[in-house]
Amino acid sequence: MVGAMRPPRSSTHERERADDAPVAELVRLFREHQLGLARTALMIVGDRATAEDVVQDAFVEAHRRIGRLRDPDRMLPYIRASVVNRCRSVLRRRKLAFSLARVHEPPVWSAESAAILGEERREVFLALQGLPRRQREVLVLRYYLDLGESEIAEVMGIRGSTVRSTTARALATLATRLGEKHDQD
Repeated sequence: MVGAMRPPRSSTHERERADDAPVAELVRLFREHQLGLARTALMIVGDRATAEDVVQDAFVEAHRRIGRLRDPDRMLPYIRASVVNRCRSVLRRRKLAFSLARVHEPPVWSAESAAILGEERREVFLALQGLPRRQREVLVLRYYLDLGESEIAEVMGIRGSTVRSTTARALATLATRLGEKHDQD
């Protein structure tokens, strides 16, 4: 009789599997998107270690909040937005540190990094770092992650028209800066 009170094993097992599904999806997303998100963060914050920390923290936070996500199918956009927001926080902290103490030094390019990226890509990267935060984020999300206008708007919390105008201004600024640099050579 006591055994009749317990739920059948299959239903308990199915419940456990259903509880593990969001975690399994998060693990899959990490495996598939961690590298691209780290590269995206690198383009925004400028150094690899910080970029990797930002992405790791975003996934840890997503795992911590996994039970509270309304739509588990929206985990990737949530994580992308989290990465961008964490990059913003890093840049704010750097700006504050700069205003209170000494200048934040950009990352030193190793010979290996310079050889891999090539001088032209390095120039583009440095020019990108000189853009205002919003312009840099829009270009990285558009041309590095290949996100569409509506996805960028969602990640950044801005309107589509703002994405379009910011992209146009950023591209014009980059073209001017890179054109001037090449004209001087």
